[in-house]
Amino acid sequence: MSALSDLTPRARIAIVMATTAVLAVAAVGYIRLAPHQTTTGATTDSVTTRADRMTLAPGPRLLVVSNRHLATVSRGDPSGPRAVAPLECVRVYAAAGTGVCIRPDSPWAYHVVVLDQKLHEKRAISVPGLPNRARVSASGRMVAWTTFVGGDSYTSSGFSTRTGILDTRTGALASTLETFAVTKDGRPYRAADVNFWGVTFAADDNRFYAAMSTGGRRYLVEGDFAARAVRTLKENVECPSLSPDGTRIAFKEAIGADPTRGWRLSVLDLASMRVRRLSETRSIDDQAAWLDDATIAYTLRDSSGDPDVWSVTADGSGKPHLLIPGAESPAALG
Repeated sequence: MSALSDLTPRARIAIVMATTAVLAVAAVGYIRLAPHQTTTGATTDSVTTRADRMTLAPGPRLLVVSNRHLATVSRGDPSGPRAVAPLECVRVYAAAGTGVCIRPDSPWAYHVVVLDQKLHEKRAISVPGLPNRARVSASGRMVAWTTFVGGDSYTSSGFSTRTGILDTRTGALASTLETFAVTKDGRPYRAADVNFWGVTFAADDNRFYAAMSTGGRRYLVEGDFAARAVRTLKENVECPSLSPDGTRIAFKEAIGADPTRGWRLSVLDLASMRVRRLSETRSIDDQAAWLDDATIAYTLRDSSGDPDVWSVTADGSGKPHLLIPGAESPAALG
């Protein structure tokens, strides 16, 4: 069964073209920036810092990727000088002193690297494809990642996603969520085209939320890591991000339930399952990050493809604000 089987031929072609573009841009981006791999990755306003002098300990700082390197900025002056470590990452996240860096080894080979608060490597896991998402649970115990992969025969576009979760305390590893049991609309469900992406963890380090696609539709699922199971909650919810208070999920909502038309940044109230669209009206293709219970940050690329971090209030009021120029993959350290 194809993941695109329910779409019109025109929509399928659009998705294939968009997918090809994503993969091409990622590869070209790697090649464009490859000459900088031997440098510190510092920019004009950056302060290069030895990795053993940086910290991911909780504090009033934001973690980002700056020029393909792990960096931190002051929460009080996010557009000001940044400390940049000589650690190359294309996606980062951190919480409670545990960090994750998706490190490139070549244009098509990456490792998910788990870091302690002093940026020492604790574990490295080779992952296939191109990195797309990364998350750490609030306690620092659980780590998740998503990559684009190719060669899955059930997809008309020749690519899908691969999402894994690691319990850093026990070492338990689920290299792909596709082995988890699925309950869809209250009934057991099996299909060859099931894909997952964009994990976000609940406070108990066992429950998680993610996006799942099957039959041309996308769903928010709630997962149980210990039970290796997920269940669908709501349709047309992608790249979920759970609020610090555990009551809301920020996500990207496909316009008209059609991803080829772009996505609207929105917030779902888990108690009522009501959706509030935020004041950011540009198409946001990112897993947003909560900076606190009232503020959401996300990456938006300009017309040249260069990333900036923007923020917006979670209640739908106000206007989007440019938070960190020339950076991506934001996470609040405290």
